[in-house]
Amino acid sequence: MGISGASGAVYGARLVRALVSAGHEVHAVVSDAARITSRYELDAPLEDALAGAKIYGEDRLDAPISSGSFRTDGMAVAPCSMRTLAAIAHGMEDNLLIRAAMVHLKERRRLVLLVRESPLSTIHVENMLRASSAGAVVMPASPGFYGRPRTVDDLIDSVVGRVMDLLGVENSLTRRWAGPDEGRLLDRQRPVPLAPLDGLRGIRQGCGQPRTFRFPVPGQHAAVAARG
Repeated sequence: MGISGASGAVYGARLVRALVSAGHEVHAVVSDAARITSRYELDAPLEDALAGAKIYGEDRLDAPISSGSFRTDGMAVAPCSMRTLAAIAHGMEDNLLIRAAMVHLKERRRLVLLVRESPLSTIHVENMLRASSAGAVVMPASPGFYGRPRTVDDLIDSVVGRVMDLLGVENSLTRRWAGPDEGRLLDRQRPVPLAPLDGLRGIRQGCGQPRTFRFPVPGQHAAVAARG
């Protein structure tokens, strides 16, 4: 898991918390810029928001995730800044976040880049094309609205749930389209235990009481986690 300095620290924090709550082992590398951004976007310190994950600074190039011999199921960079995107697209392995992403590309593992920028310049778009051509999945942090979201929580969930889908992790964070013959939406695909998610209220003030979130049960297929 990588968290860069783009706005949207809550995406990374929510994704880590969802995976940890599901019983997965998560290794998270946090850029220096991400620590600054999170001070403005989260009520709690970023380390508290990532509780349960093994956290590394971007200078920890000797961390296990810097090596292809350290087995993982995949990686997400959420949010992914344009600087981080450019470094990945051009193979500039000058910190642990970029190195871990490059490891996933060279080892042909899943790499999801949750890019967060608007509007986009031609250079940004070309870097997305280059990263996609190298094997990364480039996903804009763009929530869906066909599920009729009612809160900012719902919007965040719709994005994080899709990232988990791309990583191969079952989840019930978002309503799924089933087509007009199936009532259009499926609220639940399978019963799962409920787990509270707290400490991430920074950008959600004024959106009502915190909701209860559904996470996969422990023991399901692990993504972003080391198997050995």
